[in-house]
Order: sequence, then structure tokens, then C-alpha cells
Amino acid sequence: MIIRKIKYTLSLLLPFAFTIMHCSTSRVNTSESDIQLKGSNVVLSWQKGNQGWQISQARVSQKGNWVNLDAPSGEYTLLYSAAKPDTTPVNLFDPVHASKKNYTDFKYDTKKTWIQGTTPVAMNVAGEAIHFFPSAATFTSNNNLRFNQEMAVASINAEWKLDPIYKSDVVVELTLIAKKDGYYSLASPTLATVPEKNLTWGILPGYFQGKELQKDFLLAYGYGQGIPDKPVVVRERTATTLSPLLSSSNGVTIAVIPNPGLSRDPWEKDKMTHSVWQLGLSLMNRKSELSPTMYYPVLGQKGSFLKAGQQIKYGFRYTLQASDWFDVYKHAIYDIYRLNDFLSLKETKQSLTERLNSMHSYLVDDKSSLWNVVEFEGMKIGAQSYLGNVAGAKNQDAIKNSDYGAMWMLANSTKDPLLLKGRLPYARNFKLKQQDDKPGFFQGAAIGQYYLMNSKRFVEEWGSHVEPISLTYYTMLDMGNILLFEPNDKELVERLRLGADRLLAWQKPAGNWEVAYDHKTQEPTYTDLQDLRPTFYGLVVAYRILGDKKYLDAARLGADWFIKNAVDKGHFLGVCGDTRLVNDFATGQSAQALLDLYDFTNEPRYRYAAIEAARIYTASIYTHPIPTTDTKLVNGIPRKEWQISQVGLSFEHGGAIGSAATNGPILLASHAGLFLRISQLTREPLYRDLARAAAWGRDAFVNDETSVASYYYNAMNAGAGKFPHHAWWQIGWVTDYLIAEVTLRSNNLITFPRGFVTPKVGAHQTYGFAPGKIFGEIANLSSTEGLLSIDKPQVDYIVAKSTDTKKAFVIFLNNHIRPAQTKLSWGDKSKNFKNITIKNYSGKTISKQKLSSETVLNLDGYGLQVVELK
Repeated sequence: MIIRKIKYTLSLLLPFAFTIMHCSTSRVNTSESDIQLKGSNVVLSWQKGNQGWQISQARVSQKGNWVNLDAPSGEYTLLYSAAKPDTTPVNLFDPVHASKKNYTDFKYDTKKTWIQGTTPVAMNVAGEAIHFFPSAATFTSNNNLRFNQEMAVASINAEWKLDPIYKSDVVVELTLIAKKDGYYSLASPTLATVPEKNLTWGILPGYFQGKELQKDFLLAYGYGQGIPDKPVVVRERTATTLSPLLSSSNGVTIAVIPNPGLSRDPWEKDKMTHSVWQLGLSLMNRKSELSPTMYYPVLGQKGSFLKAGQQIKYGFRYTLQASDWFDVYKHAIYDIYRLNDFLSLKETKQSLTERLNSMHSYLVDDKSSLWNVVEFEGMKIGAQSYLGNVAGAKNQDAIKNSDYGAMWMLANSTKDPLLLKGRLPYARNFKLKQQDDKPGFFQGAAIGQYYLMNSKRFVEEWGSHVEPISLTYYTMLDMGNILLFEPNDKELVERLRLGADRLLAWQKPAGNWEVAYDHKTQEPTYTDLQDLRPTFYGLVVAYRILGDKKYLDAARLGADWFIKNAVDKGHFLGVCGDTRLVNDFATGQSAQALLDLYDFTNEPRYRYAAIEAARIYTASIYTHPIPTTDTKLVNGIPRKEWQISQVGLSFEHGGAIGSAATNGPILLASHAGLFLRISQLTREPLYRDLARAAAWGRDAFVNDETSVASYYYNAMNAGAGKFPHHAWWQIGWVTDYLIAEVTLRSNNLITFPRGFVTPKVGAHQTYGFAPGKIFGEIANLSSTEGLLSIDKPQVDYIVAKSTDTKKAFVIFLNNHIRPAQTKLSWGDKSKNFKNITIKNYSGKTISKQKLSSETVLNLDGYGLQVVELK
């Protein structure tokens, strides 16, 4: 991190003359027709023709050889409009799609955001497009290359140089001086284009990705399934990393990365400014040619209106690497937007461990957690109130449960009688009644996520249908997680088999499933979509619990179809019905599902596909703007900017119409544990760093009274609000994250068996149903409550006890980059122990001592130590 920071600082502060060391150029006069910027990794050559100065050759170094970019250009584009551009949306619905894909039929924000995403500016048809090649070129005194163009509406200057630190980067600064009043938007020049036939990968992080142009515009722009075949200009509000990029068959990846500070700030001063549009991004230029492009300012938006004589000035960089897209993507995240600087700023006020304990108290309070027990068909069922919108709900009568694995895990570790007797039996009954056990087409399936207390029926969140993935979620996963803790529950075993057999019956010969079936007609719905979700995972659960090989064979068939049609193409579908299943956190869940299948089969293709799905899912995590220590006001409370940063947070669903467009990202970091597992598997630090960015120091979003974090960014620290069941998901992901950190930092010397992923929200898994190993010793996870207190909130801890309970292990994690000295104060539950042994991450003994009221630990940054009580 320090090295990267020094590099970045040098790139800004070193005199431009330093470029002479890397840039072999010569002064030219206007009569010469060839000029060049030449560095060790990049060579750009211009030639003056009838139209002006054009890039005649662009070359990139590849292991000592030079590779030519496909189609060098050098064309500039200025958008100008004397009047403010029209905001009437462009009509993109044709008769084939009108009845199937009209997003305006859906509730919440889809109508509003689809309209915003299809205005003439967004569709890149607004204003007059002035294309040109500069008429004049010269070298500056420090050997940078300067171009100039005079036109009727503006004067434009562009200065190009090779970055002296990041030698695959070309740094450009553009200046526009208006000659007429009006609205202006100046695009980054088209350095080169990628012919469609040569495209191997393209991604605009947060919006869409794929290996080819998607001729179905709605699938591309609405669902992120492929690259739109129109030059759409997207908002930065759901662009997670500001780096549109394209990879070509010649092995070169080209990206445009705007200078930090050009994009909108989600919270400029004292209110949310997430939807301000300052920066436009595209994978095409105005002529619909594939070329990463940025627009600043956005035509008709903030800063775009100029009076004659006023100017626009901004900078960006091209990155040209003969490498995989992921390397270029990481360059933007680490080197330009300085992810590791954010980790160094984080200071936690409440440890994750203490949050878990506080949420336990919240969840056993019937009033705060909105717990209900009602009678349905002669059985008492229990769940929490859901105060959001549900189809058919009246007077907010919907109830639901979320994370069954977390419920059983917490009850098992704490032995809390209120959980064991007052929650679990009624939650189990809810699960039984949620499943259709009557013979027929839907037998074995979950008939709905929610129960409506007034009308006494189960319903889906949106629409009258049943999805096979809901069967996987609310039958297989929930029942499977319960059965890990209660394997002798024969009724649940049979119900699980009923669900597995229904999933088999619905599976198509190719291995896939329909998206959904209509409740009444039993005919497929959403026929314009494919089930690009990990529906196959339900059969992995069935195989693990029931042991019948037919389920494993079917899971492989389903996974193979999913890899070919989803992972390999970068096409995914989501699981949120209220936004018509746009791609969401199910993509991250897919990675964990494939990893689990790999564990059972040891077949490399599942491991490879899991890693690829995780790579793609990193594009659901925000990495901008650069957090600072500036002070902002949140509901009148001063907060440092880094405290309310969106960096490291994922979205529920992004793109053109996802909830992140209006609500911002979410605080539920279900992917954190998965990312640590992927990091350990691949030795790629990005996953690890993104997981920590999501998990650490999020106090500004955590409710002081309940320790429950808000769901959406825009709620800040309002707590669970309408979604009290989210606390269970938070217990689930935090536990998964902490145990994944322990496994990573101990290099697998401390491990605990993982259960199944939780339904819907992502990849976190349950624990505590079976003992793990701590430096070879068998131990069961136990409650942390009452054993000790700690004076450094950045230090988290996990407790486990030997099977005879004569020994306890407390595993400490320093969740900060800097070392920490922390004082432990032992509580009542430590009285049965007399001696302690302190061990490091590898099990080596650091010290032995008598147990006293206090113990001091010295932990390295990212450190792990184990205190063994005996």
C-alpha cells in the first residue's frame, strides 16, 4: 500500500520534464507530418492528413514484443446544444417486447430510473456532435504533446503525456473555451476502436459486461447481459469502478480512467447527492464504435452550461496493457482510486463481536424485532413483520423469516432458552407450511416468501408465480441448514426430499430451469428471460443431506449449463421480484455455490468458474470516490467522509434500473466471507481488501440502540426500519466474515465446517453445527457473551470450547492495518479456568501465565492470536 501511495504521489508531483526519461520525442514544426510519444510500454504515433492529426499507430509492449492496437483513431468529439437537452425518454419498446419487458409496470424505482436511463442524453443522441481531428500539434517545453482545434463554438486544447510511474498509462488533459453560450460536453478522444469481431471482453463496472454486443438492448441495459449495441452514456451513481474497458483478441486491454474528483460525491455536504450526474461513461463513442469513452461534463447537467469565454478543464488517463481485463481494473482501483488508503483511515467504534451480541438482544425482544406467532391450518407459525411492499399485503400484515442458518447457529452457541423454545419451533413450523406438500405440479415447492396474516396465505414478493430458485432457497437451503443442526428431524428430511424431487422434475434435459411458473395456469412466466441463477445449488444441498448420487449428477448438469450460459458469457439474473429480477447479489452467491460443488466433485471447472463469477461480482462493489477526512453533516451530526464512504459497499442491484440508482449501495456485506475464501484460493489481494473495506468501521450506518445496520446507504444509521429480519442476515454475514478471516490468517490451521449459503442476499454460510479444529484440537463454537470485555473495538474475537468444555479458545483478530495493544478484562464465564496460553497465528506459544483479571495482548496489523484457557 505504501509503495502504491508513493508511486501515485510521484506521478502527480514530479516535473513533466521527467517524462523525457520515458518519452523519446523530437520537436516538430507545423510542416512535419509525423510525431510520436514513445515509452517503454506504449508508443503512440500521429500523422497529419487532410482531416488533421490522426493516430496512425498505437503499440503496446507484450513480453518484449510490440502489439498493435486494432484500429487507432485519435478523433475528438464535442457535444453542443444551444438549449438545454430534452428529457423525454427515447421509445425503445417494440411490439415483441412491449408485453414482456415493460419495466414501467413494476413498482419502486424501475419506472423512474428507466425513464432517466433512456433520455436523449443517456442514449447519446442529444445535441450536435462535432467530430474532428486536431489541426495543430506541437511539443511543450517539457516534451508533452499539445493539440489545438479552433471551431465556431469553442476552442479546444489537449495535452498528452506518458505517465512516468505507471508506464502503461497515457495522461491527457483537455481544455475547452466556449465561444458561444450553450451546453457543452467534451468526450475523451477515441484513441482506438475495437472491431466487434475482435472483442473478447468488455465491462462497464456496475452496469453490464460480456464478450459480444447484445442485440436485445433491454437485456443488455436492463439486465447487464452483454454490451448494448447503442452508445449509451451511463451515470456514475451505479458505476462501481470508474473504468470502462475493452479487451481485444490481440491480447490488449484498453481503459479510460477519469481523474479522481470528476464524479459525483454521494454526500457532498449535508444530504445525499448520489443522483447528481457529473460524469458520463460508455463503452462506445458517439459513432457507436467500441471504444471506452468518458464525457465531462454531461450535456445539460451540472457544469455543462457555459457563457462565451468560460472554460471546462479536466483530465483522465488511458491504460493500455497487454493483459487480462482484471489487471487493468485493479490498476484503477488501487493505483488511481487508492483503495488501500481507505483501509488505513478506518477506525471502528464498536467491534463486530459486540455488534453480534447486541443484535442477539434485539432479536429476542418481541417488540423491537416485530416477532409474531399466528395460527395457520392448525399449527402455530412464527416470523417477523415485513413492513415493505408485498403483492396482496394489507395494513402491513406480511411476515417472513430470513436467515434460518443464523437462527439455529445463534441458538446453538448461546443456548438461549428464548431462542430455543420461543423462536426455533415456530420458525420451523413456518417452513413446513411454506412448502406445498399436496400432490401435483407444485408439490415440494415453496409457495411464497411471505405469509399474509389477514388473508392467511403465502405469497411471493411480486407476482402470482413460483420460481424454481425459490424452491432452492426456501425449501432446500433453509431446511438443509436446519438439518445440519437437527439431523434426526425425520419430517424435515422427507420434506427436503420432496423439494429435491420437484427440482429434479422441473429440470430440463440441458440442465436448466424455467424462471417461474404461473400459480394458476402452471405455464412458464418471464419467458423472455433465462434462469441465469444458481438454482442447481438446491441439489447440492440434497446430495449433502440425503446422500443420493442422482442429486449430485443433476447438480453437475445444472452447474455445467450455468457455467456455459451465465459465467462464461458474463450474463446473470437476479432474485428480487420487485425489480423484475435484474441482476443482483445472486451473482456472488453463484461463486459460493460453485465452490461448494467443487468441494464435492474436485472437478477443476467448478473451481475455475467460481473464481470467474467472483471476479465479475467485484464489479458490484463501489471503489470511488476516494474517501478523505473532510467533515460532512449527517442529520446534523458531523461525520468524517470516510465514515460514510460508499467504497467497499455492494449494491442490491445496480445498472440502469436497480435500487442502487436511487437508494445507493447496501450495508449488507454477505459477500465478505466469500471474498476472503476466493482470496485465499487465488492469492489475489483485491478480494481480501474489498471484504475488509465492507466490514470495518461502518459505525455511521449502525443504529446506536440496536446495533443493527441500515440496509440502504440513504438511510444512514436508521437501523433495520421496515426490515427487522435483516438482523439475522447481519449475524450471518458477520460470523461468516470473522471465521473466514480466522481461516485465512491461520492458513487453515483454524477451521470450522461451513453449512449452506443463506437464501437470496448472497454468499454467507452458517457454522456451529459441527466442531472445528484449532491447531489440531477439536472445539465447538460458543457464545462470546459474558466471557470477557476488551478495550480496543478494532479487535474482534471468536470463542470455542473443547468437547469436554475443560478448555476454551478465544481467537483474536486485529481488524486494522496498524498494530494494537489491547487489554482483556475477564468476565464471570472465565471463573472455571486457571491458566492461559497465548499462541500466534501458526500455533506457536508466545507465553504462558496464570489467569488474572486482566491480560494484555500485542497484535500485529491484520494480526491473529489465540488465548487458550485451561
